[in-house]
Amino acid sequence: MTTPGSLAPGADADATGPTGAAEAGPAAAAAARPALPAPYLRWLAGAQLGALGDAALAFALGWAAAAHGGAAAGLVLTVITVARTVLVLVGGALADRLGARRVMLAGDAVMLAATLALAAAAGVLGTPLRLLLLAALVIGVVDAFYLPASGSMPRLLVDAGQLPRALALRQAGGQLAALLGAPLGGALVAAGGLTATALVDAASFAVLLLVLLLLPVPDPRRAPSAHARAGTDADAGGCADAGTGTATGTATGTGKGTGTDRPAGLLREAAAGVRLAAGDRLLRAALLLAGAAAGAVLPVVALLGPLLARSAGWGAGAAGLVAGAQGAGVLASAVLLARRGAGAGRRPPGAGTGAAAGLCAAAAGIALLAAAPVPAAGVFGGLLTGAGSGLFAGRLGPLVLGAAPDTHLSRVQALLTLVQSAALVLSTGVLGLLADAAGPRLPIALCALATGAAGVLALASPVLRRA
Repeated sequence: MTTPGSLAPGADADATGPTGAAEAGPAAAAAARPALPAPYLRWLAGAQLGALGDAALAFALGWAAAAHGGAAAGLVLTVITVARTVLVLVGGALADRLGARRVMLAGDAVMLAATLALAAAAGVLGTPLRLLLLAALVIGVVDAFYLPASGSMPRLLVDAGQLPRALALRQAGGQLAALLGAPLGGALVAAGGLTATALVDAASFAVLLLVLLLLPVPDPRRAPSAHARAGTDADAGGCADAGTGTATGTATGTGKGTGTDRPAGLLREAAAGVRLAAGDRLLRAALLLAGAAAGAVLPVVALLGPLLARSAGWGAGAAGLVAGAQGAGVLASAVLLARRGAGAGRRPPGAGTGAAAGLCAAAAGIALLAAAPVPAAGVFGGLLTGAGSGLFAGRLGPLVLGAAPDTHLSRVQALLTLVQSAALVLSTGVLGLLADAAGPRLPIALCALATGAAGVLALASPVLRRA
């Protein structure tokens, strides 16, 4: 949580003396970068506080559900995932129609009320399964509308040249919140159960709600061409212009007798986002690559790593070290990208190539984990996997967000969430069955092959190489 504060002063010092930096020579001028905007840093601080509270509540819900058995715990997680996946495209369309800030304000207000109600109910009723399932349903539904809106916020608050640094900083904060959330949740559960954890999460939503209320957020619907997709229209073969024109017509016609104020109109807007991404070569390639990475990389540490540790007799401590090393690798990559940035004024060259290189590095780490004879080798494999996946996310995220038209920002983010969630759900089931049949090392090796193949195919893709 201290990262934004440590970055902003250094960047401000660089920005306050551009003339002196230029006179000092090319190296000093190249090192000078404008500070990330203060509104973005304020929003990011509030968002990461909210993410920390969410991670703590997720642990508390899982702990309470585990008391009802493994099937009940799995059902709680499934309800969240299914609700989010089913509604996320509609959530993206609504955020593009109403504005990301409005949707986020509504989502934070709902979650503030829901977590307070959960705390009160848990204090009176305890943690019956029906209460946990209801909480999971609310979380999943709110996520479906909130995630696409929050995913578009960096583009709304940060210039294009600073987008990679902004997203890397957000990734670092999110990873830090994930690492700290489970221990915080455990401490809160030990101190006051689900009630205390829900109250702390409610406090984080209250802070974020206040931050959003005071935050100036531009409305891209009022200037749909202000953030042009320079550098991607040519690759898209004109599809971007067509998509932007469609989106502009939709946005300007919303609520003016065109029928888009009805649910059917919202579904048409969601479908328009899908058509835009499918017709844009860069977005199509990037989204497919994101889905492949989610399906091949994410199950390794979350599912297959613990299975490997158990089958190899390493113990729970070793499994935790492997997972922690993966998280540390992601965090290290994100911090490095946030510190280095791309320089002022333009998107970093080779974003697609960097994403592909990250997948290849992650593939090497997964392969090392598959063959690890001792826990130390598995920890190193987890670290390399995390570093590679962090580089992949840090390069692909700005590429996808920068390629989306202003009028389709949230819908493209919704598609990104959808392809990753769908790929993860499908691969997790198949890999789990394969691990039961042949042991965990074979599916881990297959994940390494799939990740490496995705990286090689990305390197061979002209549209991604030029991105």
